[in-house]
Amino acid sequence: MTTRRDTYRARLVRDIRLHRYVYMMLVPVVLYYAIFHYAPMLGLQIAFKNYSPMTGIAKSEWIGLAHFYDFFSSFYFWRLLKNTLLLSSYDLVFGFTAPIILALLLNELRSIAFKRIVQTITYLPYFVSLVVVAGLIVDFLARDGLINNVLGNLFGMESRAYLLEASSFRTIFISSGIWQTVGWGSIIYLAAMSAIDPSLYEAAKVDGANRWKQVWHITLPGIMPTIIILLILQIGNLMATNTEKILLLYNTSTYETADVIGTYVYRKGLLQASFSYSAAIGMFNSVINFALLIAANSASKRLSGTKLW
Repeated sequence: MTTRRDTYRARLVRDIRLHRYVYMMLVPVVLYYAIFHYAPMLGLQIAFKNYSPMTGIAKSEWIGLAHFYDFFSSFYFWRLLKNTLLLSSYDLVFGFTAPIILALLLNELRSIAFKRIVQTITYLPYFVSLVVVAGLIVDFLARDGLINNVLGNLFGMESRAYLLEASSFRTIFISSGIWQTVGWGSIIYLAAMSAIDPSLYEAAKVDGANRWKQVWHITLPGIMPTIIILLILQIGNLMATNTEKILLLYNTSTYETADVIGTYVYRKGLLQASFSYSAAIGMFNSVINFALLIAANSASKRLSGTKLW
């Protein structure tokens, strides 16, 4: 008797024969992910071991969940979790919505030349190296930098070392991130808007809808599936803040608001060589991100019908 597995196997073999060249092109991609993404996952076992480079992964002593317990009971745990969630949430609220707003504004422009100028200006920061962006921020916010000079000359404000103030870090981090990525992030929304049927706008005009109502009832619903998919992906990375940028901007005086799980892993893993401990923290971070991704996708599937899988 032919089983479902046998039928599937026969169809797979037939498909490989018919499209063998396509599968051959797929082999390098599969090998890349297998070697550089999946094989290294075997190293995650050091999160449950007292790993030492001298003894190696296989011979290191198993200690179970000890590193996780140490992290959860650590003095830094709640501060790290709070800072990570706050920075990611602010970026979700402001950084995620900014490209949508810019795309809606650009879509309403009637001057093609002005639209291209605005697009060019807003796209450029994305192509600037993160190290250069961080250097510009440091220079602009120095006591004798551009920001202090402008505020002092226009409003008579005293010079401040903004990057040494813990209360200013989140504002600096989020606003500079929006400046760098808002233009590039708007591209996908503009592409989604270009796929909306123009006859919908014509019909809305006949019905007396103004431009605001056209945006609200046609443009936004038209790009809503794109917004939802990107929102799900953003929620799935809620615990993964821009660690590299924080490392370039923060200092000991701003740890109170700037120190996140990623920077703590960097200090413990690379600077203090606590490989097992940092691996446990990183695994905790990844598990939370995965759970958030599953929850966001399930909620979107129930509420809007749009989903990743």
